[in-house]
Amino acid sequence: MAIKTRNKVNIAFSMSSMTDIVFLLLIFFIVLSTMVMPYGTTVDLPNGENRTTGKADLAVTIKSDLQYEFNGQPISRSALEGLLIEKAKAQTAPQVVLYVDEAVPTGETISFLALVKKHKLGIVIATEGN
Repeated sequence: MAIKTRNKVNIAFSMSSMTDIVFLLLIFFIVLSTMVMPYGTTVDLPNGENRTTGKADLAVTIKSDLQYEFNGQPISRSALEGLLIEKAKAQTAPQVVLYVDEAVPTGETISFLALVKKHKLGIVIATEGN
């Protein structure tokens, strides 16, 4: 006579708790990604009151030692113009965000603004909000 047990082990795996965890992680990373600075370079921005709501995909940073960065990547001043034009052609209404350190000479900023105007690109100058 064979002994049979009444309690059967259910070997099915429920994915409902796993999907809850995945959705919570997804929400966490979406919220976290909006809090991250766009390109990670720290510069001393001037103070300003005005705000803009548009989001630009082209970011240029001029550091205090006159080093340029395009979308977070170091680039020489001479190569910046070509790359800026190339990336702007892919957009319908290209707009450049300029992150410039307070210690950068005004002439350097003005020459970059002239470059942007020459190619008829929109410009937003980033400032520290009060």
